[in-house]
Amino acid sequence: MPGELRPGWVCVRRRLPLLLLLLLAALWLAGAPPAGALVAGLRVRVRLPDGQIGEETLEADTDTDSISIEFKKSDGSLITFIADLRKDVKIIRSLILGEMERGQTQFQGLCFITRLHKNEIIPSDSMAKLRQKNPRAVRVAEEQRGLEHLYMDVAVNYSRASQLSIHVHNVCAEATDGIYARESDVKHWVNSGVDASIFEAIHVSEDVPRCRTSREWWKGCICRYSLCVEWYPCFLKYCRTKDAAGKTSTYKCGIRSCQKCSQFDFYVPQKQLCLWDEDT
Repeated sequence: MPGELRPGWVCVRRRLPLLLLLLLAALWLAGAPPAGALVAGLRVRVRLPDGQIGEETLEADTDTDSISIEFKKSDGSLITFIADLRKDVKIIRSLILGEMERGQTQFQGLCFITRLHKNEIIPSDSMAKLRQKNPRAVRVAEEQRGLEHLYMDVAVNYSRASQLSIHVHNVCAEATDGIYARESDVKHWVNSGVDASIFEAIHVSEDVPRCRTSREWWKGCICRYSLCVEWYPCFLKYCRTKDAAGKTSTYKCGIRSCQKCSQFDFYVPQKQLCLWDEDT
């Protein structure tokens, strides 16, 4: 779809500033897949916790062995989830609409990079083959994987992060000063051959307050950002069959869907960069 916005973004066109829409289009074009890559996608309607219906766009790129999920939160933030199965890396990027009347910029970008574990999501080639019998159906995940609480205590150098995952350069381009990882994941990546110099530990004193309780707008605090991926294919289902000779074999016969919620805690140099945490 060169030159077009992804389907998952069309539904928010009327609500977002023109500048942000142009930015999103540019980001998509920058990350367009190479010729010959198999890229297939689904637009899935999902039931949100408040009873409303949301929409997710899921795509698989077999050339880079990756899966992306994009959706809009109820507050207007645009979320991009990338599973880089080749590098065992998971990226969650949020573009948060700013409160300009409170001195914020038009939007704020955040990127959280964590380790992708085995069996977290189906293979990209299987995702590329998924089809919906009823595209208008509203999906509810079969399995709730619970709340994942993550303390992001490492900053990632954007200019050198491509060796961690080729997707960081495009996905996190609007969050160059807000790319976070965890020390435990960094150790795994460094042991796998990633250059340790792209990471820098964030040292925070014990008396630094949570942003939601701080009254100092221009001082550092611990911010919390929460999100849920309401529906994604997490397992392949296998069925058994017998041939005429009675020999049993298995074949792929569907997927199991999951929901996953995450809370990210991370340091920001001023509360002004964490206004959404006020009412948590």
